[in-house]
Parts: sequence; C-alpha cells; structure tokens
Amino acid sequence: MLAKLIASIVDHPIPMASKTTSLSWLLLLSLAASILLIGHSASQNERKAYIVYMGNRRDEISTSSLYTNMLQEVIGSHIGPESLLYSYKRSFHGFVVELTEQEAQKMAAMDGVVSVFPNKQNELHTTRSWDFLGFPKQVNRTTIESNIIIGVLDTGIWPEADSFSDKGFGPPPRKWKGTCKGLTNFTCNNKIIGAKYYRSDGKFEEGDIKSPRDSEGHGTHVASTAAGNIVSMASLEGFGLGTTRGGVPSARIAMYKVCWSNRCFDADILAAFDDAIADGVDIISISIGKYPRNYFTDPIAIGAFHAMRNGILTSTSAGNSGPDPATILNFSPWSLSVAASTIDRKFSTEVQLGNNKTYEGTSINTFNLKNDMYPIIYGGDAPNTTSMFNSRYCYEYSLDQNLVKGKIVLCDALTDGSGPFLAGAVGAVMQGRDPNSATFTFPLPASYLSFENGFKIHTYLNSTRSPTATILRSIESKDTLAPYIVPFSSRGPNPAAHNILKPDLAAPGVNILAAWSPISPISDVESDKRSSSYNIISGTSMACPHATAIAAYIKSFHPTWSPAYIRSALMTTADPMSAEKNPDAEFAYGAGNINPLKAPNPGLIYDIDALDYIKFLCAQGYNTKLLQYVTGDNSSCSKETDEESLDLNYPSFALSIPPSNSISHVFNRTVTNVGPSTSTYKAIVTSPHGLSIKVNPSVLSFTSLKQKLSFALTIEGTIEKQIVSASLIWDDGTFQVRSPIVVYGAF
Repeated sequence: MLAKLIASIVDHPIPMASKTTSLSWLLLLSLAASILLIGHSASQNERKAYIVYMGNRRDEISTSSLYTNMLQEVIGSHIGPESLLYSYKRSFHGFVVELTEQEAQKMAAMDGVVSVFPNKQNELHTTRSWDFLGFPKQVNRTTIESNIIIGVLDTGIWPEADSFSDKGFGPPPRKWKGTCKGLTNFTCNNKIIGAKYYRSDGKFEEGDIKSPRDSEGHGTHVASTAAGNIVSMASLEGFGLGTTRGGVPSARIAMYKVCWSNRCFDADILAAFDDAIADGVDIISISIGKYPRNYFTDPIAIGAFHAMRNGILTSTSAGNSGPDPATILNFSPWSLSVAASTIDRKFSTEVQLGNNKTYEGTSINTFNLKNDMYPIIYGGDAPNTTSMFNSRYCYEYSLDQNLVKGKIVLCDALTDGSGPFLAGAVGAVMQGRDPNSATFTFPLPASYLSFENGFKIHTYLNSTRSPTATILRSIESKDTLAPYIVPFSSRGPNPAAHNILKPDLAAPGVNILAAWSPISPISDVESDKRSSSYNIISGTSMACPHATAIAAYIKSFHPTWSPAYIRSALMTTADPMSAEKNPDAEFAYGAGNINPLKAPNPGLIYDIDALDYIKFLCAQGYNTKLLQYVTGDNSSCSKETDEESLDLNYPSFALSIPPSNSISHVFNRTVTNVGPSTSTYKAIVTSPHGLSIKVNPSVLSFTSLKQKLSFALTIEGTIEKQIVSASLIWDDGTFQVRSPIVVYGAF
C-alpha cells in the first residue's frame, strides 16, 4: 500500500506536480521512502537497465556487431545481440542493456562511449488560449503549413477525436519517412501521419494499451493544442464552451508514445528521438522531464542536441516544480524551454454552510448537488486506524468509510480527492490555497479554499451540533490579471549555465481546454468514471505545445530557418511581462509571453550554430574526445576556449554575480538582418537604479538581407536586490527586437 501511495504522489501528472506547499512535507516523505525502499532492494550485483550513449559514430562497422562485442568484453562471451533491449542507430548511436553497477562503470570507461546512465523514469509535466494571445482563426497562413510535421513525444493519441480528422487533408509530405505501427486497434490518417509506441522493459500495467492509442489523455490534449483541427461546440460538460483548435490546424502530427500510466522511461524517450529525427519531423514537442542532470545523461538534452544538428527545434516544458528558484527541469541551450502563463479564464466554486455563510474556493466542479445540504465532518475526526497517514489530510485510505460516507469532508491539504472519494464521501472541502494557485478537477464535488476560509468552516463545525454544507457547481469568469506566471511553473536560474537565461519564454498553460481520451478519467483518478472528449487541465505540459505551434507557424513562413533562428524570433517578439505580478521576474517568464502574430517577422535574429554549442560545451568542461564521440566529426576544444564561449549568442542576457560585488561585464552579440535589406536600428536600453548599461555601437545600419553586425553590451555598477531586470530593444521604427537583461546575486 505504501508503494502504491508513493507512486500515486511522485509519478502523478500535472495537477499533483503543481500542488501548493501544504503537500511539500508529504512529497519529501514519499521521495525519502522511495529512496529508502530502492536502497534496501538494490545491490551492486543486481542487474537493471542502463543506457549506453555513443553519440554519432563515423566507422562502418555493424552497430549490432559492435554492441555485441562491447557486451561480451564487459559481461562475457555468452552474451549475444538478443540481450539488447534497444539499439539506437538512425539518428545517433547507443543501446540499452541490463547491467550491474560494476559492469556499467566498466562500460562507461570503454572507448567510444559518451555516457552510461540508468533507465530512469520521467514525469509528464484550449478554445480561449489562442484568442487570448491575439491569434484568431482568420490569421494569415501559408500553404506550407500543411507540410509541417510536428513530432509529439507523450502518452499517445486518440485518433478518432474530431481534432484529428483528416477531412480536407492531402497525402503526407514527400519528406515523411516514418511509419504507423498501430496494430489492430489504431489507424493513422492524413492528419496523424505516423504513430509508434515504445516500452523498453516490456512490462505493461493493467490499463496500458499496446499501441499508440492514448489511455491517459495527456498526449491527446498536447497534440490537439499544437495542431488540432478547428472543432466547434467543444467543452468540458459545458465549461469552456467554444471552438477549440490548435495553433497550426493544417499541420501534420507524428505521435511517439513514450509514456505509460504517467511513467516515461529514458530509454523510450531516446528511442523516440532517434526515430523522429530520421522520420523527417520539423518540430519536436516534449512535455516531459525530471530533475536536472548532466547534458549527456539526460535523454531529452541528448535527443534535442541531435535534433538541432539536423535542423529540428525541440520545444520542452519548463517543469511543474515552482515557485522555488532553480527548479527548471529542461534547460539545455539548444532547446526551447517554456513556462506556464495564465489566460483570462478562471473557475470558482462556492461552499455554502448550514448557517447560510458562503465561502469561495477554486476547482472545476462539473457535479451538481442541487443545493441539497449534507452533513460535513472534519477529516481529522474520521481516522482509519489502520492507515499510517493522519486523516486530517484526507489522503487515500486514511479516512474511516463508516464515518465519512454520505458526508462532505473538510481536509487540511490539497489532494487529488481520491481519499474522500474512495471512502464514499459526497464531497470534499480542502484548505491551504495560495493566491493564483492552479485550478483542478476532482472525482467528486470539491472546492479548494484559503486557510482563512477553511478556518472559518472548521470553526462552524466546532460550534454546531449538526453542521451541514453543500458544494455548488463551478462558475466560469474572467481573470482580469492575466497573463501572469502560476506558482507551479518551474523557475530559473539555469542550474547548469548561470549566464544563459531559462526559461526562454512563457505560453498559456492554465485552464486549457483541448481534446481528451474518452477512456481516461477527467480527474485523473482511476475510479472516476466520467467520460469526456475534451478536458480542461493545467501545467507547463500545456504551455509547451502552444510554443511548439508557433515555432511551426514560423517554419511555415520560413522553411529554411534553423532552430536558433526560430527560438530567437519567438523570444525577441514576446510580450514583456510584469515583475510586479511575478516577483521572480525573468526567472519566471524568460523573455515574456509568446506573441504569435509578431513571431514570424522579428526583424533581427540572434543566430547560434552547432559549432557555437561545441565551444560552449568545451567551456563547460567537456573534452575533445567526448565531443567527437557526440558529433561524429572532428570537433575539438582549443586552448583559447574562454569564458566568452559560455555566453553563446543568446537572445537574452543573464549575469550571475557573487554577493556584494561590483559589476563590470561585457556581453558580445551578433545580429542577423531578416527584415528589409536596408534598415537602421537604434539601441534603447532600460536599466534600473545602480546599473549602467551601454551598447556599442548604439546604432546598427544594415545594407543587405542576412547581413550580420556585432555589438557589445557593457554592464557596470551594483545591485540592491537579489534579481534586477533591464532590457535592450533594437528599434528601426517598424521592428522592436527586445532582449531581457537580468542581473542576479548567486543563489
């Protein structure tokens, strides 16, 4: 039971990952318990799956023979190619095999091996959203959009959804080299042109569907947000009623199912990248991640690196571990990292007591109790004496069914509602909500209230002999403060490269309506039998496909643009966000909130090529031999590699300084003209008190398209706060090319 509870908390998708700090102690307890259990069960002689990553090899030897020879050298001559769980050979090289810890160490020391790391688990991290961004259905589009292929790595897809109908679509683009491996219960079409599934360990759980079909809902939601068709009268039981659509509804989708029951393994993610790159996708979207690692022991960073070298941008979710600093999960400099912002839609749910007092909380409550009053009981007064957890928090199996059945339960923490639901409660009132927290769907009538209002309800319970309450159906209203960054969205600074700002930008990730798998519970609680073709959920998983879509939109206007070009266009055209609404400033929202209409025409571009990234990795401490394994070419680290290489030609400026130190730093940048052939840009700098920021030259005059001009940005002075924000705008009267500047004391 403990293992099941731990798994349900640690590996739960977005809603649980974005719960407030009232659950933080339990998450720590769960994590500690997981580590303890693993520590007791594992030994150095136990075999487990390891990924052996070998980069791009240049020799002509059969990969199967090479891998077998390596295994025989490490394990013994009795080992054959059948021992390989996976082989990577289409876009890069490597394999997955079961090894002991000692064998893994021996393998890591072999010539040609970049890294060896365990096959660990990752976590899964909209009618209104596109309109809120000022991106209407009638926006200007090109015919090339239908040739754009978005590769989605997620939980699969529900092909029968209206969002994925291929009515009006022609055959797949000629460049497409992928396949559809759907077996008997899945069929691709001219919208979903490719679909595969991956399970390296071959272990399927009850409810898993052995095909690209989505049993979780997450992948269907993500894919339809990016590239779903225009579908009218979509809603979640009346909520969010309107026309749902993806950002690029004419684009094609290739689904790579790497997640099962909300578990996504490293080996499967890497295999999907290997295929997606070779299949010919244009953009990769992955709303998955886990805590930071070395670039080349992180399958997403590895896959995105090889995608970049093949001209493919990888759009990633920042993570749902905020609001603490340095919690960002995907931060490689060659990928796009997306934070979650709000749209102007919010939901409130009122709790009415028997004394006629009403208190407002939040949830997406589709249930209707018809104003009937029910007994209300405090969870702490209804303990299941066989449970190890305190019933006041209403965790699963912590409540006595005989005491809560037919009643509303007051709980001291936010949960997924499964505790009261499985105990037979009529409803749940949870307390501890912070301002601007995300809104969740529960398997029973529920509302999430502030501690203040929860205390008032608790006082009512203690002052009344027969307390009663009811929970009203939710009310949908306008959030006038939007956009702002929600607490759950992971924050910077970048844990690996302090002078590269991450996240890159923000996009809508809260209360997003999109297609859903009808066999997946609306609330993500397995026993919830409600079914819907659409769902409203929140997370950076929802923000990522918004950015993916606009990256594809840019690609439809500029098919030859590189990943760095596209990312630069997205960042320099983003709408500035308010540090007053978001105290973490650029560490919350990066360059700002995505602006789809401006993105295809940025005026200037900050370009970065593969060689720049190699120099960056050299400056980070990677050596020539390892980088040649990764790239498969003659890349090398020169003795002249210096701190400047760490900076990259990034479209933003981040400077980390020791506490109380005065500042004197120079950033060097080069911009490429992608606007009118003849244009003159003037530098406009906004700087805070205490800092002097100068640009030299302050005027850039271009005489041709694709012309490159360089400048230096010098920062001097001191900062009085932990984080200080500034900005640089290159303005020619038509284009305003904005870059955020953040100076911060080392965390």
